[in-house]
Amino acid sequence: MTSLITFEDWLTSQDRSDKTIRGYQADLKQLAAWFQQVNGCPLQPEKLTPADIREYKNWLLDHHAKPATINRRMAAIRAYGNWAVDAGLIPTNPAVRIKLVSQVESAPQWLDKSQQYALVRTAEEAVTNARTEPARRQARRDKAILLTFLYSGLRVGELIALTLADVQLSARKGKLIVRQGKGEKRREVPLNATAREALAEWLAERPDGTQRVFTGSRGDGMTASGVHRRLAELGRIAKVEVHAHTLRHTFSKNLIDAGVSLEKVASLLGHSSLNTTRIYTTPGERDLEAAVERLAG
Repeated sequence: MTSLITFEDWLTSQDRSDKTIRGYQADLKQLAAWFQQVNGCPLQPEKLTPADIREYKNWLLDHHAKPATINRRMAAIRAYGNWAVDAGLIPTNPAVRIKLVSQVESAPQWLDKSQQYALVRTAEEAVTNARTEPARRQARRDKAILLTFLYSGLRVGELIALTLADVQLSARKGKLIVRQGKGEKRREVPLNATAREALAEWLAERPDGTQRVFTGSRGDGMTASGVHRRLAELGRIAKVEVHAHTLRHTFSKNLIDAGVSLEKVASLLGHSSLNTTRIYTTPGERDLEAAVERLAG
């Protein structure tokens, strides 16, 4: 039986230069480390989804990687996908439709009020229209996931790591305890009434078993890929492109627009530097459109 050609040998067969091969291998190591941390399993071609790649790109943007660096890493991932297809490991390349980053620095992607409304309405409608107990349970869980992201700004890895002991709810207040945020930093995130209600409804129907707050159909803790898929389904129905990091950006933008200080926003997000938080003060496309509209007579 012929052994599987390695990614390095495949790149060589594609007449890639030694510098490119070394660079792509280094980029794949970076992706593998991120994938392991977020999904809790080693990177394998059949486990890598388009949602993972988009989330990784957003993660790089959030950490101020230069556009050229991000685009090179996307090229490495696309080559990795092509190798896996040629090797018969996967039917299609998950990176084929991933867009590159503009070389002009821009604000992070966030959702406007109408898009947020459409997503929340879709999640609530799914709960109302559920006709079976499993369907209702899934709908309540998906709604809780959406509203937790939208009103706490958690990273996807932080959300799936939440345990029952990390959620503290009462009639008048509540909070999430993030025990291992980026850089192993612990923080506490207060919850507003909307998020508290959604979480309480989910916890009331959540099946027993694992201590993880968000569970899958088998009762075990959800993976990042599972969360991505549920958000994508809500977005498909609501006709809104949404990812976990988009909701984190939206949470941050909503705080800034409400006049919350950078120091408080940074604390809620778990940022160690205000420079990281300051990007949310950069005007987005809709901000600029609204500014120009004010001049209309």
